[in-house]
Amino acid sequence: MKKILITGSSKGIGFALAKKLLKNNTVYGTCRNGIIDISNPNFKSFALDLTNPKSIDDFEKTIKREKINFDLIINNAGIGPDLDQELPEIETLKSTFDVNVFGTVILTEKMLDFLNPKGKILIISSKMGSLNICKLSNSVAYRMSKTAINMYAKTLSNRLEGKFEVAILHPGWVKTTIAKSNINGRLTTGQSAEKIYDFLGNNFKNGIFWNVETNSECEW
Repeated sequence: MKKILITGSSKGIGFALAKKLLKNNTVYGTCRNGIIDISNPNFKSFALDLTNPKSIDDFEKTIKREKINFDLIINNAGIGPDLDQELPEIETLKSTFDVNVFGTVILTEKMLDFLNPKGKILIISSKMGSLNICKLSNSVAYRMSKTAINMYAKTLSNRLEGKFEVAILHPGWVKTTIAKSNINGRLTTGQSAEKIYDFLGNNFKNGIFWNVETNSECEW
């Protein structure tokens, strides 16, 4: 039974993933208030606000105090306040990067000390962060944040080569509340979680950028 950390697991893909992975693992979920509607002896929730450095520090201390080590870290937490909007705004740029980049990077670096040998790190990103396939002009903050976290994950995979494995995932166009347009998504959260679960069951190349919806590599 593996121990898995999933950030942003109170709803959406993170919630569906937590329920899916609980079938044969111990799962630790996080959200800002620590309240996650999952009742299972192998699930434990923690409060974690990625915009708050003290919250990240407190979470690190809790993990150390409770002597928890992970086999898999899934960085799922993310926001998209400017999704579908045409023009960038300073507040949405700041809030998006606080969660999707700065908080995620700092948390990941702190959690490396609690990752078991041959452990894995997944970054739930988006093909909207791809420079090669970008044809639209909207969602500037969100797109920029995903490009930035993709680069972090790629450099992290280079640094951890031979020790841990890192993968960047596009979860598909999923029906979530992150944007109004997502009501038209092709996948339910459960279907996306199922595809991510299948990906985890395969031996993947360290540093890969993978589209679970098409079961193929994403362009950078």
